[in-house]
Amino acid sequence: MNRRHLLALLLLLPSLASCEPKAAMTEEAKQPAPAPKVPEGAEVITLGAGCFWCVEAVYKQIPGVHAAVSGYMGGTVAKPTYQAVCEGTTGHAEVVQVVYDPKKLSTEKLLEWFWHLHDPTTLNRQGADVGTQYRSAIFYHTDAQKTVAEASKKAVQSDFKDPIVTEITKAGEFYPAENYHQDYYFQNKANPYCQRVISPKLEKLKLDH
Repeated sequence: MNRRHLLALLLLLPSLASCEPKAAMTEEAKQPAPAPKVPEGAEVITLGAGCFWCVEAVYKQIPGVHAAVSGYMGGTVAKPTYQAVCEGTTGHAEVVQVVYDPKKLSTEKLLEWFWHLHDPTTLNRQGADVGTQYRSAIFYHTDAQKTVAEASKKAVQSDFKDPIVTEITKAGEFYPAENYHQDYYFQNKANPYCQRVISPKLEKLKLDH
């Protein structure tokens, strides 16, 4: 069952359906967001950890992060849409591209958040979200990030009973997701998925929810 199916089931419940936004989506909201700006001295890393709404809501709150933009990476189709990615036909993962200041937030510390904001031992799945688009992935942008990621994955394995299945892959083309996906959690806290999945995760991580 993927996120769309879960939302459909939740919407059958009147008490939850009333929380859904009633405003029609504008054409601007459907357009891809701009790529994140990268200040001088900043680094970029792209992370897949299931639903990008969840991942973005975490990294936007971490000191040292300049920007966290939801999007798609790792597929074979140019300029994918959310619908196509959800159908699993493009090969992309839902990701968040994180721009950070390495003087304030090391790559090691950034990845500590990554390992604990999702379950890296479930292949192509996070909870009820199932499909290759929800795979656990670290897309590195430098060789130094690759080295850190591999060492971090090895070190954190002892925290998990099952083997970590996170792929560590060189970053490819990043396609920002549509505008309405950006900052989704904080703009749509009444959404049933946000209430039942994201909010408890943020609370567990002791972040604003």
